[in-house]
Amino acid sequence: MPDTKVTSEEVLEAMKDVFDPEIPVNVVDLGLVYNITVDDKNAVNVEMTLTFPGCGMGGQISQQAEWRIAEIEAITDVHVEMVMEPPWTPEKITPEGKKMLGMD
Repeated sequence: MPDTKVTSEEVLEAMKDVFDPEIPVNVVDLGLVYNITVDDKNAVNVEMTLTFPGCGMGGQISQQAEWRIAEIEAITDVHVEMVMEPPWTPEKITPEGKKMLGMD
C-alpha cells in the first residue's frame, strides 16, 4: 500500500488542466467528468464523456487526461474511459464554465 493516498479531488483538480481543443473551457468545468475512483494502490479510473458522441477529439482528450493524471506523485496507473451514458448536456457545465463561455 502506498504511503500517500491520492484522492479523487486531487485527480479532479489535475483534470482542470485538460481542455477540449475546440472549446476554451477545461473538461471539469464543461461537466465532462462523470466518475473518478482511486483504489488502495493509487490506480485511477476515470469515466468521462464528450460534448457529442461523434466528437473526433475523444482520443486526444482522453490521452491528455491520462498524461495529466499520471503527473500526480504516487499515482501507479491511470485508465480513462469515454462513456456516452448519460449523454452530456449544457446543464452539466459548472457555474465557472458558464462564466468562461459567457453564458452567465
